[in-house]
Amino acid sequence: MNSLVLNLLLPGVAGILLYLLAGGLLWQRLLGGAEARQAARSRPLLVGLVAVVLHGIMLGQLLWTDAGLDVGFYTIFTLVGWLVALLLLLSAFTRPVESLGIMVLPFTALTVLLRLLSDEHQHLSHTLTPGLEFHILISILAYSLLSIAVVQAILLYFQEAHLHNKQPGGILRALPPLETMETMLFQMIGLGFIVLSISLISGGFYLEDLFAQQLVHKTVLSIIAWILFAILLWGRVQFGWRGRVAIRWTIAAFIALMLAYFGSKFVIELVLNQ
Repeated sequence: MNSLVLNLLLPGVAGILLYLLAGGLLWQRLLGGAEARQAARSRPLLVGLVAVVLHGIMLGQLLWTDAGLDVGFYTIFTLVGWLVALLLLLSAFTRPVESLGIMVLPFTALTVLLRLLSDEHQHLSHTLTPGLEFHILISILAYSLLSIAVVQAILLYFQEAHLHNKQPGGILRALPPLETMETMLFQMIGLGFIVLSISLISGGFYLEDLFAQQLVHKTVLSIIAWILFAILLWGRVQFGWRGRVAIRWTIAAFIALMLAYFGSKFVIELVLNQ
């Protein structure tokens, strides 16, 4: 086993185990009483942050290679997972969003595992312009922020459904109040929308042809996602949209965004081998 594989395997496997441990601690914490939840709040967050550090060490070796920046499907997939986990854990120290980690952290562990099992790569030229690098990174950040928003929307859906049925459930009782969850959801969507807007604008500046053959699906779907998020935010301001209406719009917009990047990337790289 060469040193590069070993250097990827050790932090990767350790990161997977710690992500799962942090998710398990969050699950255990939510099943406990209010006193247990308060006492154990920082422990899973710290375990998760250690996992993020190890994941980051692995990513540093994956992304920047002698052949250029690796933007292969599984590499970017685990990069998004890393960013989502990092943003969530940092936010959890100041906002009551740690419950999202029950879904996010095991998912991030899965992205690490898939990358370790894959030998697929797609390298960009060393002559990549700073503007194009900025566009790529800001696009990934937008996707990561809106990924957290859609996880929150899914939890909000179950929370609202159980409250309507007067069956709040043990785990759902541990979530913040419905109004707080909705407020945080729209704050996250608003921030993600701003970053997505910057991503689209930067693409217009730094990409030679946004509607080139291999970019047209990504561009059109990204614009559709942007329009859907814009309508959702406008509806919130103008008509006070909330509850299931807001959740449906959030999920629909995110599906368009997911297909824009990972859908086209999956087909082009893994199906068509281009």
